[in-house]
Order: sequence, then structure tokens, then C-alpha cells
Amino acid sequence: MARLFTEQFAFSKGDSVVVIGLGRFGSSVAQSLMRLGHDVMGIDSDAEPVQAWADLLTHTVQADATNVGIMRQLGVADFAHAVVGIGTDLASSLMTVMALTELGIPDIWVKALTAEHGQIAQRIGAHHAVYPEADMGERVAHLVSGRMMDYIEFDDGFAIAKVHAPAPLHNCVLAESRAREKFGVTVVGVKRANEDFQHATPGTLVLADDLLIVSGPTRKVEQFASHTKR
Repeated sequence: MARLFTEQFAFSKGDSVVVIGLGRFGSSVAQSLMRLGHDVMGIDSDAEPVQAWADLLTHTVQADATNVGIMRQLGVADFAHAVVGIGTDLASSLMTVMALTELGIPDIWVKALTAEHGQIAQRIGAHHAVYPEADMGERVAHLVSGRMMDYIEFDDGFAIAKVHAPAPLHNCVLAESRAREKFGVTVVGVKRANEDFQHATPGTLVLADDLLIVSGPTRKVEQFASHTKR
């Protein structure tokens, strides 16, 4: 789940990131950021997750992230990016955002439990709010329906999906099927059984058993996927 949201983070490779809250979401984000080449400081108020991640992150610290004095002593003010992954404690989440704002962190991300949580966090200084439970629920619903094999929606109403080739495109080259004109989506690539992935061109032939990578406005992608019969 958290890996999906790591893809949204506009971090330059090598940037240092502080991740506050090393629960399931925060620790997964921290691990993904390490894999992408970032230095990561993990902070949690509980000793257990701090110890568990001590050898896997650049630094881990047990500390009260709502205390701006402690955060300043830890050098958090020097970080370009912060991710607040605190779980169910709404007050701690918002107080942490306030502390980061006071420290002048230029890029603050917060895991929001509800729309109201996200709105309040942004009003007091967070630059981005992510909604993992709500967004993952949407993604799972698409996968369970069988129309999409994978699905990512971005916060600007844009989506990318992997779908079975729908019937209107079978045995046609893309220029003939006019997928963009008819459905409002762009076919980015085609994967055929036992063949390498190929980037789509106007001359790409689509067969019934092909898998397509498509992009476009979320509702258009959903409507396009509804033509699949799997």
C-alpha cells in the first residue's frame, strides 16, 4: 500500500527524508525511500519499532515528534522532506505537522485518516495529504471487479491501469481502433504472452489476449476497462 504512495513523492534522488511514525505505513514508506537511494531518519515515540528498524534505516530515534524543541535538537530542521505516517492518533499527527511547520520544513506529507484530517493538516502547514485507506479501497474494488489487473490513481484525477484488451480493439492496429478519440484514453504499451513489453505506436496490432497499459482521466480509464469481458 505505502509503495503506491511513495511513487507520488517528488523527491530528488539523494534527498534526506524524515519519516515520523514507524507503523505499517510509515515503515513501508521509509523502506521504499531507502531503496530509492534516500537517507531516511525514522522517528517514533515507541521503542519497539525504533529498535526493529535501527539496522534498516539511516537513523532511527525514539522521540516525541510533537515537541518542536526536541525535533530541532535532532536536526530535523535540516531535512527537505518530512512524511508524517502517524496512525490513529489524530492529535499527535496534527501537532507533529505544526512542529514541522514551525521548523520550516519545505515539503511536508501527511497520512490522512479522513478528508477532514487532510484538510486541517494542510491548513496548518502540510503541503500534501495522502489517503491510503480510501485510495487503496478504490484500487481493490477495481481489481476485485476483474476489469483491471492493476490500477494507480493520482491526485489530479489521472489514472494508469493494466487491463485485458477490450473487444472494440481486437485485431485492429491502434490507428484504426481510434482508442483515444472513442474512449479518451491513451494506450501506452502492449504485453503479449511470451513476448517482451512493447511501447504502443499507431501501427501496433492489438490481439484478443493482449494486456494493455492505458492512461487518461480516471473515469475514462474506468469506462474503457468496462468493455473487457474477463
